[in-house]
Amino acid sequence: MNKLELRGVEKRFGDSIAVGGVDLAFEEGEFVSLLGPSGCGKTTTLRMIAGFIDPTAGTIEMDGKVLSTPSGSVPPERRHMSMIFQSYAVWPNMTVEQNVAFGLKLRRLPADELRKRVAEMLDVVQMRHLAQRYPAELSGGQQQRVALARAIVIKPAVLLLDEPLSNLDASLREEMRFEIRRLHGEFQITTIYVTHDQSEAMVTSDRIAVMNQGHIEQVDDPHTLYTKPRTRFVAGFIGRTNFIDGTCNGTEIVFDHFSIPKSALENGGALNGKITFSVRPQSMRLSRSPSERTGGAPQVEVKVIERAYLGEYWDYIVIPTHGSAKLRVTAPPLEVYGVGESVSLEFDPGHMAPVI
Repeated sequence: MNKLELRGVEKRFGDSIAVGGVDLAFEEGEFVSLLGPSGCGKTTTLRMIAGFIDPTAGTIEMDGKVLSTPSGSVPPERRHMSMIFQSYAVWPNMTVEQNVAFGLKLRRLPADELRKRVAEMLDVVQMRHLAQRYPAELSGGQQQRVALARAIVIKPAVLLLDEPLSNLDASLREEMRFEIRRLHGEFQITTIYVTHDQSEAMVTSDRIAVMNQGHIEQVDDPHTLYTKPRTRFVAGFIGRTNFIDGTCNGTEIVFDHFSIPKSALENGGALNGKITFSVRPQSMRLSRSPSERTGGAPQVEVKVIERAYLGEYWDYIVIPTHGSAKLRVTAPPLEVYGVGESVSLEFDPGHMAPVI
């Protein structure tokens, strides 16, 4: 049995559909991110799971028991869930220790057990030495750790996080991504994480549900989502990519001045008509002479029209010598090509994903 399940969940505000017919199941102890641009419905979905708003249609169930329907919902305080917001929402008039203890006091835990649980949690989030400080005396990252500790210490059935790192600077965001993943690994609480930042989702998640205009476009683990996107939206939202159009012609797929046997592509035999492929910049290879490697990897002569050195790699924009499609390609720092130089571009059919 799944820990949490959404069945046909929909939310309308007047004539506007914020969330349309979402079906999504969460396994016990799983970390799932709802990823998408602003206005895609991810926060509305999270608020329905939390019980702050009722669905217009569909049901939300936890451990086989119905939590939400259009006719009524279990109130948030009876759902055994914890939620962390963008603003942390730590109590400014309480110390770190008092903030973490707050939920346990409401549950009337014996004093000895309460002190033990709080001390253990402060050790886990590495905040024991700051136990007597107030939130105003803490950095943003430290306040976020307090919010995490307060949410986890009560041992919720489900942990909900609504863009919790959006108020932190870039370096702290990167640090806290790994901290959140570390805490999940330690406590194995079923976690639903809302973000518009693909890097956060990739680092923290077991699975990612990419949302667009109120619907889920694809749900997969980060590696599959990146290497095998099913739609043009997912391919473009998860990292940078090139979109290359091809046409099936018998046993081949013909592109701009090169072709690939259908047999070289996964499930290539099922492809027909005009097809668009997502090709990541790092999945192609530039060289000054055509590759002699066997395997039939397609190659095309291109001209470098732009380049940028980004330290860890070169970012090149190339165009086929006899074509018009601009392609973005990355190369290691030592592979330097000049603007205007003609080079060979090699494709890897195994990293060409058909999208709709």
